[in-house]
Amino acid sequence: MGDREHERAPQGIDTTRPSVARVYDFMLGGKDNYEIDRQVARRALEVAPDAPEAARANREFLARVVRYLAGEAGIRQFLDLGSGLPTQGNVHEIAQFVTTRAHVVYVDHDPIVLVHGRALLAVDDTTTVVEADLRDPEAILGHPEVTRLIDFTEPVALLMFAILHHLADDEDPSGITRRIMDRLAPGSYLAVSHFHNPGQALPEVSQQAYSAEKIFNESLGTGRWRAREEILAYFDGLELMEPGLVPLPEWRPEADDRAEPGITYHTFVGAVARKPR
Repeated sequence: MGDREHERAPQGIDTTRPSVARVYDFMLGGKDNYEIDRQVARRALEVAPDAPEAARANREFLARVVRYLAGEAGIRQFLDLGSGLPTQGNVHEIAQFVTTRAHVVYVDHDPIVLVHGRALLAVDDTTTVVEADLRDPEAILGHPEVTRLIDFTEPVALLMFAILHHLADDEDPSGITRRIMDRLAPGSYLAVSHFHNPGQALPEVSQQAYSAEKIFNESLGTGRWRAREEILAYFDGLELMEPGLVPLPEWRPEADDRAEPGITYHTFVGAVARKPR
């Protein structure tokens, strides 16, 4: 395991079980990961050697979406579910660069995310991180730190980047999303990035998606590469913004984008939609 075998972790962090957030951190070149996470990442890289590019494409998609929402759409409140470990270009940094009035709440249930997030946000009274589970949306919406910073009578951006594909079908990710959106004011937005299986349209890519899904379910609990129709179901009753549900690099690309996914290009898609007024 090399010179990082005897790694020290913050109190309460289990380094014997892999963490989705820490595997993503490794893919993005971060240092907040442990050997067990790198073992899972190496297995994933055998199936999808360009996985780090996919992770970077997701971060670039996040940045473009938040700039759009804070700028063109005029959103001032962001609820980021399954936020993951802090990295360069966090939601609050992007939104508050556009408008100093932006309020951001990060929600995650991974202890290491909370440790790092709270340290990062110690001096920021417009941003916070709370511990809650996506599978209990009412607890999120009623959390005192959430209600302190988010006014649910005004539009909110609900950000669900790379999180819904970690919910199993029987956990009803579409229903969870709907329950949250039902509580948000008209004019609110939903932004989602999600693992995608293109099926018979791209058989080779589809087989790679199945292989990646197998590794996730063996190593990290649950990972679901869903069909296009399943992902679109999250947006039922909402108005999809152009260009709709597309591979991440195709959602309003910008000149300084750098990510270049290969085989994962069609297996990581995203969209943004608005709740009608």
